[in-house]
Amino acid sequence: MVETLERALRDRTAEGEAASVLVGSALNDDDAEFVEHWCVQVGTQAVPGSPLLGLAGLCLGHTARRFGRLSDEALALVKSLAARAEADPSDVDSRAVDGYDDVRSFLHLW
Repeated sequence: MVETLERALRDRTAEGEAASVLVGSALNDDDAEFVEHWCVQVGTQAVPGSPLLGLAGLCLGHTARRFGRLSDEALALVKSLAARAEADPSDVDSRAVDGYDDVRSFLHLW
C-alpha cells in the first residue's frame, strides 16, 4: 500500500491504483493511525486537480465513522479540502465535501 501511494504522489499515472488502495484501507484497515496518516499524506501532497485530493477527504470521513476520532491535523485538512472543493471543483472534487459532512456528523461537530 505504502509503495503504491508514494508512487502515485510522484507519478499521476498511478493515481487509479492508489485510489483503490486508499479506499480499501479506509474501509478495511484496523489501524486508525495508519489510515489517517496516509489520508493526510495524500491530501497534503497530491497536486491540485488530482482526484486523490477529494478522495483523501472522503476517506477521512470513513475514518471518522469507523474509529470515532481524527487528529487536529486531519480535521483541519478535511475542512480545507472541502472548502477548496466548494471554491473550485476542478481543484478538489466534491467527494471532499461529502467526507467533511461525514466527519461533522460522526464526530458531532455541528
